Order: sequence, then C-alpha cells, then structure tokens
Amino acid sequence: MPRVLIIEDDRAVRDGLLLALRRQGHEVAAAATGEDGLEQLRSFRPEAVVLDLMLPGMSGLEVCRRIRAHDQLPIIMATARGDDTDIVVGLESGADDYVVKPVRARVLDARIRAVLRRVGSTSDDPATPRPEHHGDLVIDRAGLTVTHQGRPVALGPSELRLLLTLSASVGQVFSRQQLLEAVWEHNYHGDARLVDACVKRLRSKIGEVPGSPRYVHTVRGFGYRFGPR
Repeated sequence: MPRVLIIEDDRAVRDGLLLALRRQGHEVAAAATGEDGLEQLRSFRPEAVVLDLMLPGMSGLEVCRRIRAHDQLPIIMATARGDDTDIVVGLESGADDYVVKPVRARVLDARIRAVLRRVGSTSDDPATPRPEHHGDLVIDRAGLTVTHQGRPVALGPSELRLLLTLSASVGQVFSRQQLLEAVWEHNYHGDARLVDACVKRLRSKIGEVPGSPRYVHTVRGFGYRFGPR
C-alpha cells in the first residue's frame, strides 16, 4: 500500500484528497503547512508527496527545495493556477509532475502510481546488465545508480528514468512526446515543460556545461538525444 503525504493548506481540498486516495488504496497522511509537512516527512516516511504550490508561510517551492536537498522521493506539485511561470519554476525546483486543481482523485492516483513505477523496470534483458561507461558518466541499470567522475549523482525518479531511456538508445532522437510517454506515461498530447524542466535538472546534476552539453543534446524543433562527445 503506497504511503502518500499531502501538503495542502485548504482544509476542504486536503480532506477530500485524503479520503479519495484512501479509497484508491493508499496509506495517506496530511499536513496544512510546509513546516508540518517536513516534520511528517521524517515520521511518516512517505513514498510520494503531493505538494500544494501556494502554501502560507513556507512556500511549496521552498518545501520542494528542502526535500530535494536530502531526498529523491517523488513529488507531484498541485497548483490552483495553470500559470506557466509558476509551473516551470516548480518543475525546475525538483517536482516530478504536476496537476492543476481541482484535480480528480483518479487522475492524481494515476500520476502517483506512474511516478512510483518510474524506476521499477529498467531493462528488457534478463541478464544483469553491466555498468555502462559514457565518458565520465557511469550508469548502472541493475543498481539504479549513476556516477560522474567517480562521484555518486543523486537523481530523482523522473531524472533517472529520463537518463535511462535516452542512454538505452545512444544517438537516437526522441521527441518530447515520446519521452512523455516513456518516462511520465502521459499517453495523450502532454506538456513538454515536464520534459524540458527535467532535462535542465538532469544536465545540472551530471556536470553538463550550459550551452555545450556532452551527453544530453537538444535537437531543435524535435527533442533530445544522448551521446557523449
């Protein structure tokens, strides 16, 4: 039973999500503030967090940054507005996905289960794959670890899944829609901002030089490809 922490200041929304997700089979805890949410993070130990962007006091963005400073558990950002700037800033702060309120429980449940599956299956090869060396980057699909210049790289579930997907087909160009389907399981015409923000976070973590990437390359007007220079 997946454990989910909801951090939401609106009591009606919070109670509604709490009840709905419990009916979907989740073990759920809830917090009304960012400070309380961070406290419950330590005691409840959730497998995923649903985080309201607009919280009183400590903002949802700050909560997201604080979680990401020491933990890579999935974060789904919830916002009452579809404002492009808010969404992009939230995604770049480390959120794995987002929903715009009011959100149906089934949609949120699907997003939660998808993000929890994201690193569950990484190879179709029944044999244990050996670590892959791509210049200074080493990817261990069996252990789900990544190192750069010998140092471990802490990747969130979306960042890791994105890297595994791209690096599985070196040189192949993936459209943003293909990546949305492979990584986020959005099988409709999804939001390319999810991909672009995740690529930006991934590049910063694997030592890419802005404007001159070594591993994840932009193919203008289409998408991305992986291939060390």
